[in-house]
Amino acid sequence: MARAAIAASPCAPRFLRAALLLLLLVAAGRRTAGAPVGGELRCQCLQTVQGIHLKNIQDLKVTSPGPHCDQTEVIATLKNGQEVCLNPSAPMVKKIIEKMLNKSSAN
Repeated sequence: MARAAIAASPCAPRFLRAALLLLLLVAAGRRTAGAPVGGELRCQCLQTVQGIHLKNIQDLKVTSPGPHCDQTEVIATLKNGQEVCLNPSAPMVKKIIEKMLNKSSAN
């Protein structure tokens, strides 16, 4: 009996090491699976906000549809530093974009 217990103990550390290595590989694979390659490869706007006043907007970024996202995205940076997504098809957002374009072309 003592001999069986001694023979089993060298297998236990090997099994534990193999199980630990497997867990580390699975965890590393999950972490890199969602990581974008060469930039953002997904839509940034999951929800849009209504009713942002032009005077609260510091900067506006319009992203055209592409391989990263199949829709136009409008991301406004507010004067407090917060970024919000705006609905690009909303009439108010179209007016805001137009005003921002006119403002930048005048400068």
